[in-house]
Amino acid sequence: MSLTHVVLTSGRSLDLSELQLSSTYGGMLEGYPCKPVNDMRIRGLVRAAEHARPASPLHLVPPPREYPDQYAGAFGPVEVLPSVACVGAFHSTALDRDHDPVLYRSVLTIIWFQPTTRVPSGCDAEDALREVEWERLARDYEL
Repeated sequence: MSLTHVVLTSGRSLDLSELQLSSTYGGMLEGYPCKPVNDMRIRGLVRAAEHARPASPLHLVPPPREYPDQYAGAFGPVEVLPSVACVGAFHSTALDRDHDPVLYRSVLTIIWFQPTTRVPSGCDAEDALREVEWERLARDYEL
């Protein structure tokens, strides 16, 4: 049973079976949001997702980065990512038309960032998430 369904701009429907939300800057005790901090956070999310779901291909939706007019510190200009980091396990129908639709599904783990903790649903999801090229990135597996 899925948590929700997301419809890609291609029209493909995805089932979201697992979702992990975390604060992008949660636990940041010192410093400020900047490129090195953001890149480290993204690498950590990718490593954790690869470890948690080793059989699934992984895709990082490039996050939007904002540059507010604030004092640049020792690590460069302030660079801010959306406040919520998301890791989702998505499933859909098989990619290969020769695969039995009862026995095969396609899978992809996706990492993306969004401004709220709202669970994506239907066509009401972040545009960048809905534009994922499922046919190129996902992989079929047998149930």
